[in-house]
Amino acid sequence: MTRVAAVDCGTNSIRLLVADADPATGELSELDRRMRIVRLGQGVDRTGRLAPEALERTFAACREYAEVIRELGAERVRFVATSASRDAENRGEFVRGVVEILGVEPEVITGDQEAEFSFTGATKELAGHPHVAGPYLVVDIGGGSTEFVEGGEAVRAARSVDIGCVRLTERHLVVDGRITDPPTEDQIAAVKADVEQALELAERTVPLTRACRPADGHALVGLAGSVTTVAGIALGLAEYDSSAIHHSRITVDQVREITGKLLGSTHAERAEIPVMHPGRVDVIGAGALILLSIMERTGAEEVVVSEHDILDGIAWSIA
Repeated sequence: MTRVAAVDCGTNSIRLLVADADPATGELSELDRRMRIVRLGQGVDRTGRLAPEALERTFAACREYAEVIRELGAERVRFVATSASRDAENRGEFVRGVVEILGVEPEVITGDQEAEFSFTGATKELAGHPHVAGPYLVVDIGGGSTEFVEGGEAVRAARSVDIGCVRLTERHLVVDGRITDPPTEDQIAAVKADVEQALELAERTVPLTRACRPADGHALVGLAGSVTTVAGIALGLAEYDSSAIHHSRITVDQVREITGKLLGSTHAERAEIPVMHPGRVDVIGAGALILLSIMERTGAEEVVVSEHDILDGIAWSIA
């Protein structure tokens, strides 16, 4: 048994998992799992740089995580950084700050590495699941990018594309520094056009078109905050409950209805949704639209929602 600490720093959030991993049994015993929305990718799509205030929010979360890691006595730590830090010109500043606080250098991984970690984290515990048989199409909708991974016991094809809830919100739903609330039909169409173009790109590597029809056998597994938030809304939860959301199954009709409501609502209305994290209020519409577009492209009648994702994959990589 090895006690490990995994940190996943994305475009919108930074998350920590401390767990005891037993490679012999394939069990990951969670000791602490937490998330902070720091919006590291604030403005990166436009400026190509990490904003000073975004870096400070991220470093504040790192200080909190460093204390947890010390208290729980993790033997090994791995810090993985994804889309925003891949894109930033000043990522050296980010790296130096993390090393100073946590004592480990963040690995700015490729999209393909990100995809493989996501696949492992999401599917390792699904082996032998009575209702979710492989092969799988795993989609990880992040803040700056979305990963598509297809496989059974192992990854067969993977592709990362630059569509994410933060990136598309900043690109299409912000006018003169303010988010249009609710967005116009033209803005929504622009988001959808970007998503469709990215899906065409992903399809060159990963089979998407009608891959999840019942006859084709792929189970669509959805990861990350946009997906879990939509699931929480569909389940009618009075508060965010990861145990209720984990492995829930949400139909395409539910996703279509929720996406329409989110895109047609104001900031105040979205903020009142019980499962809505304050950091997702402004970007959830774009995230839901990405999920809906994927389900329509793949022919998926439902998405299996997983709370286990790249973070769990990182933990297994160092076990």
